Amino acid sequence: MTNKAIHRRDFLKRAAAGLAIGMLGRAAAAEPARRQPNIVVLFADDLGYGELGCQGNKQIPTPHIDSIAANGIRFTDGYVTAPYCSPSRAGMLSGRYQHRFGYTINVMPHVKGGTEHGLPRSETTLGEYLKGCGYTTGVIGKWHLGASKAHNPVNNGFDYFYGFAHEGHYFVPPPYKGVTTLLRKKPLPDGAKGRWTSPEGKLLYHDILGNEPLYDLHNPILRGLDVVDERRYLTDAFTDEAAQFIKKNKSRPFLLYLAYSAVHSPLQGADAYMKKMGHVKDVHRRIFASMLANLDDSLGTVLKTIRQCGLEQDTLIFFLSDNGGPTKELTSSNLPLSGGKGSLSEGGVRIPFMVQWKGKLPRGKVYKRPVISLDIYATAAAAAGHPAPGDKVDGVDLVPYLTGRARGDPHAELFWRRRGSVALRAGDWKLIKQPARGRSKAPWRLYNLAEDISESKDLAATRVDKLKDLLARCKKFQRELK
Repeated sequence: MTNKAIHRRDFLKRAAAGLAIGMLGRAAAAEPARRQPNIVVLFADDLGYGELGCQGNKQIPTPHIDSIAANGIRFTDGYVTAPYCSPSRAGMLSGRYQHRFGYTINVMPHVKGGTEHGLPRSETTLGEYLKGCGYTTGVIGKWHLGASKAHNPVNNGFDYFYGFAHEGHYFVPPPYKGVTTLLRKKPLPDGAKGRWTSPEGKLLYHDILGNEPLYDLHNPILRGLDVVDERRYLTDAFTDEAAQFIKKNKSRPFLLYLAYSAVHSPLQGADAYMKKMGHVKDVHRRIFASMLANLDDSLGTVLKTIRQCGLEQDTLIFFLSDNGGPTKELTSSNLPLSGGKGSLSEGGVRIPFMVQWKGKLPRGKVYKRPVISLDIYATAAAAAGHPAPGDKVDGVDLVPYLTGRARGDPHAELFWRRRGSVALRAGDWKLIKQPARGRSKAPWRLYNLAEDISESKDLAATRVDKLKDLLARCKKFQRELK
């Protein structure tokens, strides 16, 4: 760890602790301070832009997720910092572009030699920051920021952790009781082509995109640092744990980061939801629909628990996905966007994103300017009464923009980089260079997203002035990053 990194981390910790102590001292001398709001971040995995009812999907009902938008604000132009899991989470939980600390790959701890990699200890997580402000902090679900003891959430600012460290996990382990399971496999049994189905119809293999990863290898369910023998369907288990966390901590401010692994593969639909989604004829799509409906009901349970504990007015709730959805693998739709997971096209980085804070934010509002997952850190810190130093985080407090107290866009630019691909959005304009697989070069392309959300009309040749402007901004931004 560099001296600069140590200084930054220590500065933020001292700032949080000092602000908290100062507030407590003032509160003792005056009237009781207003309760700090609970912060709840609800994170879906690989959920496509077009898969929610409030985003236009009429096939799969998602009333509970939709209620967050109905009771709060839905972002049409909400982004994450990376088009795949681990870097996206690193950006959100640090409040900084992950490129600033060199975190640009998916950590795969089950791969030999991968266990030492994870979120650098130089970064102050949102858990650490809010813990320094007097919060109880918890992570439930998928961590994917390092599997070693040093990288465990309980050693990175979170009082409680229940979940797993890797990219994914079986929702029900073999022999897959109570679910219909569809896995990627090559070659298929019996010389089958396309898709193979077991005699009882509960296990299916399909031959696209290689073999299903070894999700559960060296990847136990953990409670803190202890291994747990989990028998519940994993989405339900995370929901139960979240409800208990809320009930246990209802008398004090808490941060709950609830990172579901649904709808990420492996595809496993619980029997009750497979029956509920019987109107979906293709079994591949039906399993995905079952997982999403299960996720929606689970979030309904979490929201109900918040209400039953009398915390609805005291809880700032975010919902978003970690990246766009993979289409062939999950059948996930990113419409009307182009591209998907792994791509810097809109379908890879623009995601379903909404926020609710009853009594503080408008209800049923649609916000159409660009925001990004980095803003969760800054918004939560400001809501807690301890704004994060503006020169230490890349996100902004969204509340003034959402309530009309601040004008203009929250961000002058948003930036993405993945290997040889680079993209930048400024206002309604997007600059992107994205080489095809196996190639190192590609032309710069330019789109006006207000007029062309699906990025189908390249304007680089006709708007040379705008192309030069965004290229200059992009180069300036890249010079700041590792």
